[in-house]
Amino acid sequence: MATSRGIPETRPDAAHRTGVRPRAGQAVRAYDAVIVGGGHNGLVAAAYLARAGRRVIVLERLARTGGAAVSTRLFPGFDARVSSYAYLVSLLPPKIVKDLGLRFSVRKRAVSSYSPTVRAGRPTGLLVERDPARTRASFARLTGSDKEFDSWQRFHGMTRHVAERVFPTLTEPLPTRAGLRALIDDRPAWEALFERPLGEAIEAAFGDELVRGMVLTDALVGTFTHAHDPTLHQNRCFLYHIIGGGTGDWDVPVGGMGALTDAIADAARAAGAHLLTECEVTHIATDGRTAEVTSTQGTFAAQHVLVNASPHELARLLGEQPPPPSEGSQFKVNMLLRRLPRLRAGAVDPRAAFSGTFHISEGYEELETAYRQASGGRIPSAPPSEIYCHSLTDPSVLSPALAREGYHTLTLFGLHTPARLFTADHDATRERLLRATLEQLDSHLAEPLADCLAVDSDGRPCIEAKSPLDVERDLGMPGGNIFHTALEFPYADSSEEGTAARWGVETAHPNVLLCGSGAARGGLVSGIPGHNAAMAALGH
Repeated sequence: MATSRGIPETRPDAAHRTGVRPRAGQAVRAYDAVIVGGGHNGLVAAAYLARAGRRVIVLERLARTGGAAVSTRLFPGFDARVSSYAYLVSLLPPKIVKDLGLRFSVRKRAVSSYSPTVRAGRPTGLLVERDPARTRASFARLTGSDKEFDSWQRFHGMTRHVAERVFPTLTEPLPTRAGLRALIDDRPAWEALFERPLGEAIEAAFGDELVRGMVLTDALVGTFTHAHDPTLHQNRCFLYHIIGGGTGDWDVPVGGMGALTDAIADAARAAGAHLLTECEVTHIATDGRTAEVTSTQGTFAAQHVLVNASPHELARLLGEQPPPPSEGSQFKVNMLLRRLPRLRAGAVDPRAAFSGTFHISEGYEELETAYRQASGGRIPSAPPSEIYCHSLTDPSVLSPALAREGYHTLTLFGLHTPARLFTADHDATRERLLRATLEQLDSHLAEPLADCLAVDSDGRPCIEAKSPLDVERDLGMPGGNIFHTALEFPYADSSEEGTAARWGVETAHPNVLLCGSGAARGGLVSGIPGHNAAMAALGH
């Protein structure tokens, strides 16, 4: 018997196959694995399990799968696909793409970053390109010598070495702390990244405030902390931002982020997994061997439940006391432009400046000031943010007509905007922050950004802003934390028993696994927790 959605349905007499006894008179659909949440990690887990011959269903609360990695036509009247939340790819292992046969690709950005500033009253900036000679010349023009560029080369040589050693371990059982240290085999690098606050290494390596800030930003993405935080939250965030692919490169997903999650969903379906949307899970019950998942579309029995949600949400579903939500700290702004704005530093082509990461108010002291102000409950007077233009590298997100006419998407990601700032008067605070952020950008432009914004068919500027509380509401991430919880170093402190513990996906219940960003080695768009939870469920 099958439902209209093609989902096999069993009656209470099938309970002997799962060990779960359904409520009286209630139909229970039986699976080997139920996956709660259809974001990219849940889809990866579903694809791996289904390819291994397991009966799998994914239950997604929203009307579509993809979670935070989706592409949307945000602006009425325009055929332009915007990566609404997550927007670049670094940590996705080629192994997952190959294993699942994903029809998905990325493109390299010709420019890594541009950081505008004013020196001696003159607008200038630092352009970091793939060409070392051109980058060296840009460092020299900004700082007056080759010293900072040489330091830049040494510092990134160190991080590249770490990346090459650490990245391959992310889809293997968790190494111990001692094992990972031995694998890296570089005592100064280990101490700089794993033992001491990152600010010490940055200050020892660089003297220029702009260069110091440019390096530090990777430690602050979505993480409310500072360079000398003794908890090393900044180090953990930095590590995940510099190890992707063994290079630290951040690449542009062809077709937008939704192209990735659509490809994973296609792979899961092709392998036999069922994807059920508009299905909110309300409770999980387990005896450690079998489980029952209650949802708005019925009850599902399974041997394993893989949860692509935060540890806070998992505890709530289990009827346990949730840990405090982990606070998010980011400000996401999506835009569609009629044309790219001209820069005050007229020697820099906007197409180069915006194709990489365009740093705004992210000097070292500016970042510290913004952190102190936000810690005191105020919107930073100079909100730090970074921008990039997807359509410069991948014009396929625009219709051919928009591309010909010079339209572009623009993505802004703001730092040091913790959720606590928005609790008293959310909408008004979000608007004040948006104005202050765009003012900082405008200070480096030869024309106001507002003059370049497209206007949608309803007569409104094509701009959308999202606070952490918007993320919490839209995606069910407690506190609006894009990583679900604080990031952790990619090792186990000690050798633990159990397959799930080996992979870093365990919970207090042997057959309930975390397959989302809250698992060990979670965070960012990687698919790694989904892969690792599937391996644990398969007994690898």
